Amino acid sequence: MKNAYLISVLDNVKKRNAGEPEFIQAVTEVLETLEPVIEKRPDLVEAGVVDRLVEPERQIIFRVPWVDDNGKVQVNRGFRIQYNSAIGPYKGGIRLHPSVYLGIIKFLGFEQIFKNSLTTLPMGGAKGGSDFDPKGKSDGEVMRFCQSFMTELYRHIGPDLDVPAGDIGTGAREIGFMFGQYKRLKNEFTGVLTGKGLTYGGSLARTQATGYGLCYFTNEMLKANGKSFEGQRVIVSGSGNVAIYANEKATEYGAKVIAMSDSNGYIYDENGIDLAAIKQIKEVERKRIKEYLNYHPEATYTEGCKGIWTIPCDIALPCATQNEIDGESAEALAKNGCYAVAEGANMPSTPEAIEVYFKNKMLYGPAKAANAGGVATSGLEMSQNSQRLSWTFEEVDEKLHGIMINIFKACESAAKEYGMEGNYMAGANIAGFLKVAESMKAQGCV
Repeated sequence: MKNAYLISVLDNVKKRNAGEPEFIQAVTEVLETLEPVIEKRPDLVEAGVVDRLVEPERQIIFRVPWVDDNGKVQVNRGFRIQYNSAIGPYKGGIRLHPSVYLGIIKFLGFEQIFKNSLTTLPMGGAKGGSDFDPKGKSDGEVMRFCQSFMTELYRHIGPDLDVPAGDIGTGAREIGFMFGQYKRLKNEFTGVLTGKGLTYGGSLARTQATGYGLCYFTNEMLKANGKSFEGQRVIVSGSGNVAIYANEKATEYGAKVIAMSDSNGYIYDENGIDLAAIKQIKEVERKRIKEYLNYHPEATYTEGCKGIWTIPCDIALPCATQNEIDGESAEALAKNGCYAVAEGANMPSTPEAIEVYFKNKMLYGPAKAANAGGVATSGLEMSQNSQRLSWTFEEVDEKLHGIMINIFKACESAAKEYGMEGNYMAGANIAGFLKVAESMKAQGCV
């Protein structure tokens, strides 16, 4: 990066946010790709758009006390980063995981600004969460935590202010408990959360949305480069909703998914992963992926997650967590014939991995574009709630498909316009940024 203005902005970010490497990584990636835009648009520098963009509008940190099944008081820390509201109410998930701290939530909230902008729906960027771990907790413990969490959060959110959703650790159960507490505290029934159950305002296709959307985007990227899913070997890391439904849609497109993982290890099945078995293990039994061997003893299980990227494949869909593919793993993918990586998780590739993708001329679909299907469908859920309507699965899926096609086209077009044809990461950052930047400039210095 050579632009003096952007260098000064980044230096300031590093100074103000020391000890938050994920946030600094996300900001660095975006600023580096915005250089040609800033060179062409001195008015945005004059308006201080980037200076304001890298600083959250509001950061909320709070205590979350709850009582476990033994009657002992536990205390977690809750977060909500309301990052940018230039194009609509704040929108972004709630992550419940022991790794959560301020820097993780800021990185996710910053990414959410661009992702939401790319959907073309009127949604600003936000993210929230807690270092609470729902794994191994009883339903009663999860309920008491969620109620305590919402007892503070409710005063900071609303259907026209901030609409949270699910994320890692926050599924239908957690959303239900939070929604119930919000309704109790506010004495009103509004679409304040998305990812709700179908009986109380949720949207069909929301569960499948991120995984399906990932494959819709990837399919467009492949088609634009003379390729397709048909007959290709695919690795999908993770085994949550995103991974399961990415597997399902990739298989519909004619691919063979040969490996999946969870936080303990990964399975490899050269005959193709039995998705019904994965759904039974993960969605019904809530057990570890190692149990797959009980269904298919001919498959192999390996402890640890990193080795999944050494399996030869054509397409990689990382759907687990941030920075799961480092430079070494990316080199292994390239060496073994992988020609396309599209991200279902948020920022699953390190900067070193992304360098490897570009060096080897691999197709790369960045998270903020490729995994935008989840928040796009959340936006569609907001629309249904506002209208007191419920659309069919087919209606929602059709709208989602159209949104993901348009996101790819926006990335492709922006990259070409600014002299980086084929660089969908730059295209996503530029296309997402310009809509937000124009809105911020039009609204003045607020």
